[in-house]
Amino acid sequence: MSTTYDKIKEIETEMARTQKNKATAYHLGTLKAKLAKLKRELMTPAKSGGGPGEGFDVAGTGVARVGFVGFPSVGKSTLMSKLTGTFSEVSEIEFTTLTTIPGVLQYRGAKIQILDLPGIIEGAKDGKGRGRQVIAVARTCSLIFLVLDVLKPLTHKAVIERELEAVGIRLNKEPPKIVFRKKDKGGINMTSTVPLTNIDQDVVRSVLSEYRIASADVSFRCDATVDDFIDVIEGNRVYIPAVYVLNKIDQISIEELDLVYKIPHAVPISAHHEWNFDELLEKMWEYLNLVRIYTKPKGQLPDYSAPVVLKRDRASVAEFCDAIHRGILKEFSHALVWGSSVKHNPQKVGREHVLLDEDVVSIAKKK
Repeated sequence: MSTTYDKIKEIETEMARTQKNKATAYHLGTLKAKLAKLKRELMTPAKSGGGPGEGFDVAGTGVARVGFVGFPSVGKSTLMSKLTGTFSEVSEIEFTTLTTIPGVLQYRGAKIQILDLPGIIEGAKDGKGRGRQVIAVARTCSLIFLVLDVLKPLTHKAVIERELEAVGIRLNKEPPKIVFRKKDKGGINMTSTVPLTNIDQDVVRSVLSEYRIASADVSFRCDATVDDFIDVIEGNRVYIPAVYVLNKIDQISIEELDLVYKIPHAVPISAHHEWNFDELLEKMWEYLNLVRIYTKPKGQLPDYSAPVVLKRDRASVAEFCDAIHRGILKEFSHALVWGSSVKHNPQKVGREHVLLDEDVVSIAKKK
C-alpha cells in the first residue's frame, strides 16, 4: 500500500516529465491540486493518540518573533549568541526538547523574541521527526532570517525555500489578489480585471474539480499562476517576510561582496567579527514593520525611554491604549498627538486615528 509520501513522489515525477504547454495545462493543474491536498494531509497531525510532543507551543514574549533557519555549519549559533549577547538580556528557555530560545533581542525599545528552527530543513515538509512541530512554530514568526554561507548561498537558499514553500510558508510575497467564493449552484463563474497569461477557465475548472467544487465565483485581480490559485483555495498559507543573512564575508573579496549585494532581501555579515550587524538590525526593523509611540502623561515631558511598540498596520489610538492597559478605552475622551501623523502639533484626535513612528501621545480621560 503506497503511503502519502509515495503518492507525492509519483505526482512530482509525473509533473517533471510532462511538457509545459497549452495542451497539458489542464492536466498539470489537476496534478498540482492533487499534490497540494496530499501535502496538507502530510502536515496535518493525526487526530487520535496525540502522542508526546504534539501540540506544543512556544510562549510568546515581546512584540515580534524572528525565526532563524539555516544549515548546521553556516554560523547561525555564533550569530544568535553575538546578537543576543550584544543587544539583549539573554534568556534561555527550553520547550519540549525541540531547541532553545537563545534570547530576547532589545532593539529600539522593542523586545523581539528570537527562535532557532533547526528541524525545518531536515525533511520537515515530509513530516519526519519533529518537523511538524518546527513548522507549526515557524508559521507563527513575524520574520524569518535565512542564514546562508556566503561561499555557497544560492544552493542552500534554494533547498530551504523549497522546504518552506512545501509547508505553506511564502517568503517575501503578498497574498495573491484572488477572490474565491464557493456557491451551492450556478456553475463556475470566472472574471478578471487584468489579462491572465498563466491560467485560463479550463485550468480553473480542472483545479476546482479536483477539490470537488462544482459552483464558485472566482475573480482574478492579478496575473496569477495555478499555484497562487491553489494557495487561495487551500486558505492556510502564511506570508512571512524574510531576510537572507549571508555570513562569513571575511572569507571573500570586495568584488565578490559587490555581487552578493545584488541578491534581493540580502544582508552580508560576518558573525565572527560582528561586521555589518547595524545594517542587519535596521533591515530586521524595516521588515518587521513596527512603529514606536511615546507616551506623554499630562503636564509632564514625553517618556522616550519605554516606547509602546505596535505593528504599523495596527497602530490606531485605540490599539495604543489597549497596549498600555485594557481599561483605558472605557474612560477615553480624546488624545493629543505630536508627530508626523498629524497636521499640527499637538492635534486633538479620536480613537480611530492612525499613529506613525515616533509620534507622542497624551490620553485625555472623560470628565
